Amino acid sequence: MANNKRFKKKDLQDLILEFLQKQNKQSFNYKQISFGIGATNPANRMDVINLLDELAAGDVIQEVELGKYKAKGSFGTENVGYFVRRSNGKNAVVIDDEMINVAERNSMHALNGDKVRVMVSAALRGNAPEARVIEIVEAKDQTFIGTLKIDKNYAALVTDSKFLAADIIIPKGKLKGGKDGDKAVARITQWRDDEMNPRGEVIDILGKKGENTAEMHAILAEFGLPYKYPAAVEKAAEKIDAGITPEEVAKREDFRKVTTFTIDPRDAKDFDDALSIRQLANGNWEVGVHIADVTHYVKPNSIIEKEAKQRATSVYLVDRTIPMLPERLSNGICSLRPNEEKLTFSAIFELDSKANVVNSRIGRTVIESDRRFTYEEAQEIIEKGEGDYARELKVLNDLAKQLRHKRYEAGALEFDRAEVRFEIDKDGKPVSVYFKESKDANKLIEEFMLLANMTVAESIGKVPKGKKAKSFVYRVHDNPDTEKLSNLSLIASRFGYKIATDGKAKEINKSVNRLLRDVKGKGEENMLSILAIRSMAKAVYTTENVGHYGLAMDYYTHFTSPIRRYPDMMVHRLLAKYADGARSADVVKLEDECKHSSDMEQLASNAERASIRYKQVEFMRDRLGEVYDGVISGVTEWGLYVELVDNMCEGLVPIRDLADDYYDLDEKNYCLVGRKHGNKYTLGDQVKVQVARADLDRKQLDFALISDSGNPNKPIEQRKPGKRHEPRNAKSKKRKK
Repeated sequence: MANNKRFKKKDLQDLILEFLQKQNKQSFNYKQISFGIGATNPANRMDVINLLDELAAGDVIQEVELGKYKAKGSFGTENVGYFVRRSNGKNAVVIDDEMINVAERNSMHALNGDKVRVMVSAALRGNAPEARVIEIVEAKDQTFIGTLKIDKNYAALVTDSKFLAADIIIPKGKLKGGKDGDKAVARITQWRDDEMNPRGEVIDILGKKGENTAEMHAILAEFGLPYKYPAAVEKAAEKIDAGITPEEVAKREDFRKVTTFTIDPRDAKDFDDALSIRQLANGNWEVGVHIADVTHYVKPNSIIEKEAKQRATSVYLVDRTIPMLPERLSNGICSLRPNEEKLTFSAIFELDSKANVVNSRIGRTVIESDRRFTYEEAQEIIEKGEGDYARELKVLNDLAKQLRHKRYEAGALEFDRAEVRFEIDKDGKPVSVYFKESKDANKLIEEFMLLANMTVAESIGKVPKGKKAKSFVYRVHDNPDTEKLSNLSLIASRFGYKIATDGKAKEINKSVNRLLRDVKGKGEENMLSILAIRSMAKAVYTTENVGHYGLAMDYYTHFTSPIRRYPDMMVHRLLAKYADGARSADVVKLEDECKHSSDMEQLASNAERASIRYKQVEFMRDRLGEVYDGVISGVTEWGLYVELVDNMCEGLVPIRDLADDYYDLDEKNYCLVGRKHGNKYTLGDQVKVQVARADLDRKQLDFALISDSGNPNKPIEQRKPGKRHEPRNAKSKKRKK
């Protein structure tokens, strides 16, 4: 085990502690320890002597007699946590929300998310504590996505994962027909302590690297989301009878003769909501919010139900939708297509001319839509005042505007940020960028969906005093992070704006809305609007109703999209159950389903963002060297994120490329500050950048910051990945025993 290399002090210290821990009942002198850890050259041995003195003086190890040392009985504490693996080697274990570093040699090759038992060492003076994995309690089932590299001597999956630095060695018989350059999904089957690379097997081939479908499926697989529909589920859907019998119609309120239409995006195929409208004899308006009655067709414990529950949501990537339900249901039987009788679950409102809700009721209905509008068609009719159902659209728009005004008066937040969308060619390549704008037609639909969701939640959650509400599924949005809100207030005050940070939610939200209106078109708009959004909590599903802060509603749920969201199906079932006089549902089971739905919603959102990033990089790859105006959208210790004004594509200016100074991160003020010259780059600053690199594998754009004089900083050449002939880590020396 002799080693002529001079160890770094930190590495040597880790080796000493590891050696003594493993032999914690015995004592050793410096020669035995040096030999045991392979530090036998004179320089290393001298370092061992000095370190042993330091560790003993620091009461980390015990000097049992002159020159003989052993691990202390209370040297470390045993804990169970979850392993965090990173491709940059910065591994850790999370124990009670605290993150403790784990050196690779002490990891037992645990994978990201594994439940592990660790021994946590005492913190040395000036150092953070470290942990050593002593058992993998529960290995998380996981797969890895990457590109197959196959030649005469070996085959490997070069992973895209940020959770694994090493390539996975694949035996030739475990390639599942994969060829060199194929995008594939693999699992690890073995990772021995003395090997730097895990071994594995391919479980699916996605297609050729760079092909659009292969790359989109790779994104879904990366987040553990399904990218194909089980044949058995589709077969079960084909057997569902779409017919609507007179007996079924007789059980429902009949709206087939009432003016009804849908308004949806131009590329939508699943129409899960429709509006009906008619004037009543008293002059008031009856507006029906009709939602596809999915649970009439999808029965509890059926194969379709189980698949929908597991998926929990449809996933919307840039160029495709991965539906929660089979297409026969989502685009066919349940979709509220025009001139077809459909079964619906509805919230019916009587509103006066001031948009006050005079009466409301919830129940099962049957409808027949008269017209399918795109948002653009409805908007044109609203603006011109002429066209199909112009009067009805005008009335609905007027009522919606009044409902919206009341919401904002009650303290609802008014975030209105544009969304980037891509025009995609037949091969999936982005050819142009456009911004999705929310106009009156969009807001009209949104307002009545919000009203229906609130009313449904109130119907179950709002009970007379002294009575207990039955278990239900709520969509809640907690109060904002107080520290982030205080920070927003502090930074806003520097620009002369005032934000309330305590008191009633209504007053806080009104002050935030006032800020968002006041900063429009000003230099500080970007910074303050970004900080305002980031101060807010995430909305989730739960049985514990805490209200919806952002909407300023005490009761809120999701009822209006059962074709694409499983919680809406849960809500429909609970409404029907309670209407029949049933007892309260099992709250523990409901809460588990709520948590799963919230988790899947987050995964779907992450996948959607990843697909947008991929298309942004693909779009900008043809624009290397071009210069754009941008806004600093993120400030981190590794650099500045900049969002381009023209197309909202976001890229990184790496801190290593800010060559004029050494920059420190000021987290509290969201800026990087130069030590020597005091230059400052702050969230929201307007900058000019040049497109420097476009890395599709990492889904990352790199920008070069342009100086005030209009010249780029130190030139950055396009970096091309070197040709790999051996898997990563394959040449690394084996771990010392």
